[in-house]
Amino acid sequence: MVALSLKICVRQCNVVKTMQFEPSTPVYDACRIIRERVPEAQTGQASDYGLFLSDDDPRKGIWLESGRTLDYYMLRNGDVLEYKKKQRPQKIKMLDGAVKTIMVDDSKTVGELLVTICSRIGITNYEEYSLLQEGVEEKKEDGHGTGTLKKDRTLLRDERKMEKLKAKLHTDDDLNWLDHSRTFREQGVEESEMLLLRRKFFYSDQNVDSRDPVQLNLLYVQVRPLFLTMLIAAQHRVIQL
Repeated sequence: MVALSLKICVRQCNVVKTMQFEPSTPVYDACRIIRERVPEAQTGQASDYGLFLSDDDPRKGIWLESGRTLDYYMLRNGDVLEYKKKQRPQKIKMLDGAVKTIMVDDSKTVGELLVTICSRIGITNYEEYSLLQEGVEEKKEDGHGTGTLKKDRTLLRDERKMEKLKAKLHTDDDLNWLDHSRTFREQGVEESEMLLLRRKFFYSDQNVDSRDPVQLNLLYVQVRPLFLTMLIAAQHRVIQL
């Protein structure tokens, strides 16, 4: 089998070495060979590093999976692979205003990272939480539609008022939630960006531990504006009647 000639860039010191591999070499073994042959790649823990195939669009670059072989990625002679650390710092903000900087694995999906993030903060029911980008406006659909049935004017007016209330109180509707099946990088999340951690799903009241002050405080801060929204809507309805 013809050897595959690749340019290996050790990102932390910008050293580039041309190395040859068998196309059937697993990515895990390729990383081991790089550490053995390139002195600049011997820093830190081997498990913290990986091979990254970059792209002109940062969102399209991919981390090579350790269990895959090099030929799986259809690499060609002369291609550049970056040998670099997978860990990156990410600022996580909670609804009570607290901010924590947590080291996360850039190759992991948001769903996988939530387990790590929540455990570091002290949240056990991680499956009910998600992350969103603050200050990013989502595109909203035109609410007029093309159907033949028209809504009652009063109902339509009430819905518009509710939309204004929700926008003012920043409820969970139309928030820019991150996709759990994709990585931070694939969704354009920069290391310097602040992500907001909040509860997205409410599976069961049994998941709320009354002895957990962290979880109780975050839940209180989040549901408080929801109750306010319902209260204002109810008062508005009473005034109309």
